[in-house]
This record gives sequence, structure tokens and C-alpha cells, in this order.
Amino acid sequence: MDEKQQEKREARRKRRVRNQIISYSVLGILVLALVAGIILGVRVFTENRNRQQEEIQSSQAVIDNMLGSEEEIQTPEPTPEVVELTPEQKLDGIVEEGISVMPLEDKVAGLFIVTPEAITGVSTAVKAGEGTQKALTQYAVGGIVYSGNNIQSEEQIKEMLDNTQLYTKYPIFLAVNEEGGSAAQVAEAGIGTKVDSAKTIGENGGETAAYQAGQTIGATLKNLGFNLNFAPVADLANVENSIMAERSFGSDAKSVGTMAGAVVMGLKEQGIASCLKHFPGLGGTADDPHKGLATIGRTEEQFRSEEFVAFQAGIDAGADMVMISTASAPEITGDNEPCVFSQKLVTDILRKEMGFDGVIITDALNMSAISEYYGSEEAAIMAIRAGCDMILMPEDFEAAYNGVLQAVRDGQISEERINDALKRIYRIKYADKYGEQITE
Repeated sequence: MDEKQQEKREARRKRRVRNQIISYSVLGILVLALVAGIILGVRVFTENRNRQQEEIQSSQAVIDNMLGSEEEIQTPEPTPEVVELTPEQKLDGIVEEGISVMPLEDKVAGLFIVTPEAITGVSTAVKAGEGTQKALTQYAVGGIVYSGNNIQSEEQIKEMLDNTQLYTKYPIFLAVNEEGGSAAQVAEAGIGTKVDSAKTIGENGGETAAYQAGQTIGATLKNLGFNLNFAPVADLANVENSIMAERSFGSDAKSVGTMAGAVVMGLKEQGIASCLKHFPGLGGTADDPHKGLATIGRTEEQFRSEEFVAFQAGIDAGADMVMISTASAPEITGDNEPCVFSQKLVTDILRKEMGFDGVIITDALNMSAISEYYGSEEAAIMAIRAGCDMILMPEDFEAAYNGVLQAVRDGQISEERINDALKRIYRIKYADKYGEQITE
């Protein structure tokens, strides 16, 4: 009985153990399955999430591209507008570029027109050699003016002018006084065709003869190598014993202006720059400023109704320069100082009222009307401060040059004032490049 019960207990125990083993096995299998499912789920989730992120990024890239394309379509980059410069703007560009590379010393020297003797130190210059080359290297003057003493023959003056051009750093004015009649340095040397004096043209020829005179003189000067003529005279010979009686076209403002303008056009067509002289009108006096003080006794009203009319006609015809007289005109300037020192006359009237935007140059400052009362340095500074762009023939060039240079360095004259003058000067000098720019 006991053995059977014992066997039964043992059988129950074995069944219980077997059942526990089966239960644990099943539970283990279930746990493993669960873990595997979790791992698989996590992996699937991660892969799905990565795939979704990649799809999102890809979609965003597409969107960005679309937006970028849309922005380019909606707001395209502006196409630079091609602006065609006017010939004047092209010329201004050349001028400003040329001036920008000049040192101050050369800028100041460029305001002076002097005789060849003034820079070489010789008594009479008839050729341009090593002395001229050395002088122009030291002083890059804006121009050289030649007198009858410098002109011996056509071949000689051609060679002299050609060599001078070769020795300059910058374009240079090669100037002469060639008015016609006896006031003609080249014709008096037996070169070219002589033309009648202004007085003869005014009395007998009129506008047509004046134009032909300008063309004839211009052609001769161009052939020799000159590029600037200190002509025509626009003064009125309107007082008894006028200092300009033989060199003026007459006393009628309108006809004088017409003939002066005709000469300007004749010279211009031959490539020669012109210079009206002697503003405000030297013909209203019998005094000679070469010999001492000269006073023009005209009233301001007379100047405005007569002399200014003649000069305005020459300006309107295209004159490149206007020369200011060294005589005094107290009724218009308000004092007895020479006209070249009058800001009212030079800047307020000529530049602003009459609208002249060319080069304003002094008459020769070595005249007694200036040299007996003013030092070369003082006279040059005063003329520039009054509004003159160029200084003609100071009594002592080196003193005048150094004086102006120091005045700029000290701030008495601004460098902007010098640049302003040079722009006008180089607009004339670079006029031969004008056509080249147009065709480019």
C-alpha cells in the first residue's frame, strides 16, 4: 500500500516537473519570440523612419529647387544696361585718366605757356636739342610760344617743333601769334601765304574774307606743326588812337564778332586751336600795357552792350581760349588792378554770365603793366585765384612756377582748382583723340 502510494507520489512529482519544464520552455519560447518581435519591430521602425526622412529630404530638395527656379523666374538678375557714352563723355574720360597719373609738380607746370628761352636759358632758341629735352623733363610746361626770332625757315621750324613734341611727357601746346597783316610771326619769316590784316578785312572783306584768312593761316600752321594760334582779335577799335587800330576788325560790335567767329571756324577746320583776345576789350584805350600801366575807360554798360557782344560771338563760334588783358578796367572791376587779377571779370562775368567753359589764359605777364608792380610769383598766384587757367610768359618762369607749387602745397590754391584748369586744357589737347574714341 505504502509502495503504491509512494510510486503514485513519484509519478505525480515527475509529471509536475515535466509540466513545469514544458511551461518554462513555452514561456521561454514566448519570451524569445517577443524579444525577436520587438527587435524586428524596432528595426522595421528605424528603417521606415530613415526611409521617410530620406523621402522628406528628397522632397525638400525638390521643393528647394522648385523655389529656387521660381525665384530666378520671378526675380531674374538684372541684365547690365549698355549705356552708350557721348563723344564728350568719352573725351572727358580720356582727360581725367591723363590727369590722374600726373604728379603735382607736372600739374602746376602744365598751367604755363612760356618761350623756349625761358626754360632752356639760351638767348635765342632756333632748335630743340638736348637742352630742350632736359628742360622739358624738369618742367613739363603746358605750352611753348614761338616768336619771329625762333623762326628762320620752314624746314628749321618744322624740325624744332617735331623734336619738341618728342621730348614732352604730355601733349603740349605749340603756339604762335599769327593774326594776319604785320602781326604774323610765320608769314613775316616768309613762310606760307600772307593774309590781310584784321583792319583791311573789316573794311573790305567781311565774314567770308575772315573765314578764308582763318583757313589759310590754319593750314600753314598745321603744316609746320603748330597747334595753337593766339588769334583772332575780338577787340573793338572804338576810341581815338586805339592801341588796336591796325589789329581790330573795326568798331561795330556785331560785325567784329561775326568776323572773329569766322576766323575761329576757319582755324578749327584746319585743326588749330584759337584764342580770342584781349578780354574785356583792349581797343578802348590808347595806352600800351607793354610799356606800363594801361587803363580802359569804358563803363560797364558800354562793355556789356559792345565789347561783350563781339566776344560772345567768338565764344559761340567755338573759340578754345580767351585771353585776359593786363590793362585795367576800373569801371567794371571796381579797382585799378589789371583785369587778369579780377575775379569779377574772369569768373563771374566771363565764366558764369557769358558761359565760357574753355581755357582762360592771361596775356603775357612779362609786360611792364605787370612786371613793374608785381613779382612773378605773386602775379601767377593772383591770376589763378581770379579764375585764369593758364599763365602766359611770366617774367621769371621758375619763380612763378615755384610760387604756384608752394601755394598749392600750403593750401592757398586747392589742387581741385588746378585739376579743374587742367581738365579744360586737356580737353583741347586731346581733341585729336576725340574722333578715335567715336569710332571705337
